[in-house]
Parts: sequence; structure tokens; C-alpha cells
Amino acid sequence: MSLKSIVRELREMRDGIGSMSRRAADGRGGGGRGGSRHSWPGLWSEQQQPPQQQQLQRQEHQQQQGRWANLPPELLLDVIQRVEASEATWPARRQVVACAAVCRSWREVTKEVVKTLEECGRITFPISLKQPGPREHPVQCFVRRDRATSTYLLYLGLSPSLHGENDKLLLAARKIRRATRTSFVISLVSNDFSLSSSTYVGKLKPNFLGTKFTIFDSQPPCDAVVLPNNRPSKRHFKQVSPRLPLGNYNVATVSYELTVLRNRGPRRMQCTMHSIPALCIQEGGKAPTPTGIIHSLDEQVPALSTSKGKEPAIEFSSTSLSADLSGPVCTNEVPLVLKNKAPRWHEQLQCWCLNFRGRVTVASVKNFQLVASVDPSLGIPAAEQEKVILQFGKIGKDIFTMDYRYPLSAFQAFAICLTSFDTKPACE
Repeated sequence: MSLKSIVRELREMRDGIGSMSRRAADGRGGGGRGGSRHSWPGLWSEQQQPPQQQQLQRQEHQQQQGRWANLPPELLLDVIQRVEASEATWPARRQVVACAAVCRSWREVTKEVVKTLEECGRITFPISLKQPGPREHPVQCFVRRDRATSTYLLYLGLSPSLHGENDKLLLAARKIRRATRTSFVISLVSNDFSLSSSTYVGKLKPNFLGTKFTIFDSQPPCDAVVLPNNRPSKRHFKQVSPRLPLGNYNVATVSYELTVLRNRGPRRMQCTMHSIPALCIQEGGKAPTPTGIIHSLDEQVPALSTSKGKEPAIEFSSTSLSADLSGPVCTNEVPLVLKNKAPRWHEQLQCWCLNFRGRVTVASVKNFQLVASVDPSLGIPAAEQEKVILQFGKIGKDIFTMDYRYPLSAFQAFAICLTSFDTKPACE
């Protein structure tokens, strides 16, 4: 049997499994949200479901998956290695995800074959969005803004395609407006921004003046210690459902310089990455790299003692469902600090200019490049400090490019870029 025939059968099997899952959901009476053609595939979905449902689905699929689960390990490894090597870009790379969705044995081999984003430079699974980018070349993406819905969509690719069919959605964010401030909720899909959803990735919260933004991750970073948030509060607490978001970990802070005299000019920004040590950018350094999956909230909720006849309950603020449940994370090392690269004034064009290497074509106050700003005592070479780690700029109406590289992840880079879209009355 040829490799293409195997992949074709895997796709048919995946479609059949998806239809059975949908029928099972309909049988339970749940009117789930409609999916998006750009959404991440249902990868490792059984880990995001109750144990009873997992067991039921395993029994339903056991007979259909039997002949594939019993393949010799050597043959299985060779098949997945061939698929992984041949399908390097999206949308063809969804065949690698299909291999991981066949059964448990295929999933384990696929996780072993697929390297981290830093090593292979390819985004495959949702966990790749939390892994640092490659060192040698940036990951090129673009952001599409929808003014009507205050939604921002991050796609993989150089620029938008004509029909949008081949655009791979990585992350989506929505601006939530409140009485005194705004916030951004980041999700894996473009049609579900609930903080209690399994697609919730993180959020971005500014202060009142728009000069400081805090990036919260839904999961604790690797090898990091969470410092307790000991700020006093006068809020009353009550018992609520444990499905409320428990993971809001302060992983970064973005600060814009306050402009007192309101003089026009480029913005000055600084990013403190609490979860990334500064020494990771030197040769041989290593940034925290998660290798698991993006867990659902059911897995984040710790085991709670329950009383007879009562559901488990937790203490949570009754006035804010998005409260900061932890302080900044600590890596026990000096955190990495990024600053925007200073532009130069062009006399002929009468504007501030930066070399975006053709990736930015429209002048905008939102355009920026970030480089490392480290203490000279750390002994990091000047060449490493001159590398552009993140650049963001405008190429058309509501279309922006975003290129990031090691040690930032797609989630961290996207959250930093979202700060450019918020109103900053004290900085302009």
C-alpha cells in the first residue's frame, strides 16, 4: 500500500470518528458551538472529556482502529516519519495531525517523531503556540483585524491568500470593553472566547492609562515558580462552580513610556518576560519549552474535598471572573527584557523609519521592532542583542504582519502585538 493510500484512509477514518463524536454530542442534547474551517483539529480530544465519555468513545472506535493499532512498531515509525517529512506546510500538514488522532499508539509515535518548534521550525500541534520559535529564521505570520467585532485573528503565512482557504488560524483575540478599561481574551478558535472554555489560552489586561499591560497565561510556564499575589482585597467571596478559570499566570509585562508633554513621535515600549531568563539568548542557552498539550480546565482544577451530597466548590471572587489568581512567575534568574529598536528620522520622507526588510509597507505608529536589552555584566554578545526578536507592522487596511523568533512563542508575541491596538491616551 502506497503512502498516499495510507494517508487517504487515515483521513477517511478521521472524518468517520468526527461524525460519530458529533452524533454522540447530539445524543446528549448539547447544541455545541459551530466549528470554523480554520479551527485547530480535534487533537487529543479524549483528554478534554469526562472519563465516562472517553471510555464510551474508546469502545466505539476500538473495532475500527484495531487493524491500525496493531501495526508493527517499526512500520508505524517509518510511516509517520515519511508523512512528517513530506507534509511540511499547512494545509497539507494536517495529515500529521490526522496520524496523531488515529489511536493511542499512533499518537505516542507521532509525538516522538514531531520535534519542537525551535528544532524543526514547523507548527504542528496547538502546543507549538506555547513553544519558542526557531533560532535561525523567524516564523512569519499576519494579523487580520475586524473592527466590527473587535476581533484579531493571527494566521500563519507571509500574507493573506486570495480566498482565505489556505490561511491557517493560529490564535484569535477579542477586545472586551468594560466601564473603566478594556482587556483582550485569547483563544484557539475564532468563535469561542469564554474564559471557562477549553480553548482559552490567555488574556491581556491594561491599566487605566494604557501605559502598562499584563500578559496572563492559562497555564504555568515550564520550570517557573509562581509568586503569590498578596494584594489586599475587600471583595466578598462565595462558592462557585470549579469550571471557572483557575489559571491566570503573569508571564510578561509590557510598558509604554508616559509622554507628559504629548509630543508626537514613535512609541517607546519595554517588555519584561518574567518566564524567560535573559541568559537563554546566548549560545547554548535554553528557553522554557512545554512539550505536553494545552490542557483543558478540567485538568487544571485540583482535586477538591467534597461533602456528602454537595459538588466540589472553590473560593473565588464574586466580583470579577478574570481576577489575577497569581503574581508574576519567577525563573530564579534575571528575566529577559525587550525594548523597541529606535527608529531614525528620514529627512526626505519626513518620517521615522525602520528596516523591516520588505515586510511592512504602510507607515503607522503601531509599527515596531523588539530587541534584547540585557545587563552588560551578563556577558551576552552584542550581535545577539541586535537580533530582531519580534517585529510588527502594517501592510494594508486592517492587515498587519508579525514575525517572531526564539525565545518568544506565538502566544507571547501575539499578546505583545495586541498592546498596539489598545488606546493609549497618555502615550500619544
